[in-house]
Amino acid sequence: MLDMDLTTAFNTTLTFWSAILTVIVSFSLGISISVTYMKTHHKGYYSQNFSLTLILIPSVIAVIILLVGSNVARAFSLAGAFSIARFRSTAGDPKDIAYVFFSMAAGLACGVGLFGYAALFTVLLCVFMFILCKINFGAKKTCSKILKIVIPENMNYQGAFDDILKKYTTNYQLCKVKTTDLGTLFELVYTITMEKDKNEKEFIDELRCRNGNLNIVLAMDAAPTDF
Repeated sequence: MLDMDLTTAFNTTLTFWSAILTVIVSFSLGISISVTYMKTHHKGYYSQNFSLTLILIPSVIAVIILLVGSNVARAFSLAGAFSIARFRSTAGDPKDIAYVFFSMAAGLACGVGLFGYAALFTVLLCVFMFILCKINFGAKKTCSKILKIVIPENMNYQGAFDDILKKYTTNYQLCKVKTTDLGTLFELVYTITMEKDKNEKEFIDELRCRNGNLNIVLAMDAAPTDF
């Protein structure tokens, strides 16, 4: 009896035109979120598929909320259906995940009929994202790099490259030393901060002249443990 009453209440509140309005508003908000994502993404390198997904998510969530309504049976059926689904894509950039939740929240607000609040929150959050992107919030002022130098076993590595490092870097530190090729070679791993006006090729060329033209690796913003 209770289930019939809930179903009746649901059917009376859901109309064709309200459903159309919900889809249109949620789709429009999805476009706004997707455009914000594309405009604020790092150097414009974004996925087209993900951008299209951000447009669809609010509409899909809004339709789900409309169909479920206040019907408890529908809600449990929907939960069971989603528990069967398996999503094999791995989690990407934390920023991308935040945009997914952003889209879901917009769709949820549209699904319950709060179009004004949905539009308000979407506009505010999009403006905030543009501001954070404009001021480059959270960006590192200096770029640390990892330098790996291979030297022969008969070369004393202590201070062997200090003069070159002082010339081309603002800061450097020897992080790890290990042997390789059955002890015939040493690998030195430094963390360095390059000076902005210095040429990296000239830096590597001077190091090659010092280490006998053995391997040198300059990694961009990597971790010493990667070596």
